[in-house]
Amino acid sequence: MSRRWRGWAPAASVLRGLVGSAFLCLARTMSLRGAAPSACLSGGGGGGSNTSSSSGGDIFSASSSSSSPPPPPPRSPPRVSLPWLRLPEVPGAEPSRVNDVLLLLPAAGPTREPPPPQPQPQHHVVYFPGDVQNYHEIMICHPENFQWEQWCLENVAAILGRRFPGSYVWVIKCSRMHLHKFSCYDNFVESNMFGAPEHSADFGAFRHLHALLLNAFKLAQNVLLSQNSMHDFSKDTKAAACELPPVATANGCPRGERERNYEHFNSSSVGFIEPSVVGGVSFTLIGFSKGCVVLNQLLHELKEAKKDKDICAFIKNIKAIYWLDGGHSGGSNTWVTYPDVLKDFAQTGISVNTHVTPYQVFDTMRAWIGKEHKRFVQILHELGVNVNSQLHFASEVPSLDNHFRVHEVF
Repeated sequence: MSRRWRGWAPAASVLRGLVGSAFLCLARTMSLRGAAPSACLSGGGGGGSNTSSSSGGDIFSASSSSSSPPPPPPRSPPRVSLPWLRLPEVPGAEPSRVNDVLLLLPAAGPTREPPPPQPQPQHHVVYFPGDVQNYHEIMICHPENFQWEQWCLENVAAILGRRFPGSYVWVIKCSRMHLHKFSCYDNFVESNMFGAPEHSADFGAFRHLHALLLNAFKLAQNVLLSQNSMHDFSKDTKAAACELPPVATANGCPRGERERNYEHFNSSSVGFIEPSVVGGVSFTLIGFSKGCVVLNQLLHELKEAKKDKDICAFIKNIKAIYWLDGGHSGGSNTWVTYPDVLKDFAQTGISVNTHVTPYQVFDTMRAWIGKEHKRFVQILHELGVNVNSQLHFASEVPSLDNHFRVHEVF
């Protein structure tokens, strides 16, 4: 890890985030007052609003265009009440590989329960989003993406927090979004302009993920433990228990509600365990839609990654992987179908879960997706893996709504 990162980079990133947070909260406040998405401040991520896609993706196709006026804004956005912390530009295996990370802290009750007889491993859920998914204040300012604001990073983190109670939820934001729509995980897998992957055996996805989590753990712990109260914490970082307010306020974050969100959280209890400490920590990896390209790349380089003792220990701590309706703009390799790769994966004992919808696997224009998913499950079954594979909304017309709703039913 470079001297620059150890020194001033974490503080500089946090301070830089503080300025951005106030600016983006202002943009969100304007929207909640009734301003149309196109009227949002340009700094809120609405750039590229006059561009249209020239290639298909896992959500938008070549016919996507923003030339027509956007539809009326949808209903008021759902409230996010759990505390989360944004960590901007966290470095991974190399200083040049950085990703924003969103941390959702476990919800804490008003009373302490007695500890279990045998302490359970500290559990972390790591989530890789799909196309268009971004921070809420950015999505509502985009002329097309605002209609999917319900599935912003903060809301999905809250869903995962309820799905995996007591867990730390880490959302790994892609390093690039082409046309502000197409998620591109360039730090994890070689990708084309629209984020379609070119898988290889040693791109370094495992090295990057391990280092990214290690650095994010250290940064989050330093930020949390350096504050004397959660009020100071939410004031001095990019962080955020900033709920979506029912009425506009000076900074978009009602002070009283912000403090109530934190009143039962004890920052002094935070002590993240390193990812490679076997038995002390466990992980669940989740990819949604385009985010599944990261999971697939991890499988492709599993054999090489095990040669590093720290990465091997990290792999032993991964207990489950979830593929949620995977898809991307490439013409193949949406699912891993190479027997040799899946044989190495089967030997890890990691629980395998696939949850798909007709939007991906029944699409006649992309018939390979359904075929590859079926082959993926079949090969793993042949290798003796107990795969939990479910098709949701089978009797309904394929739709983007149900594609996103897989978050609620998996």
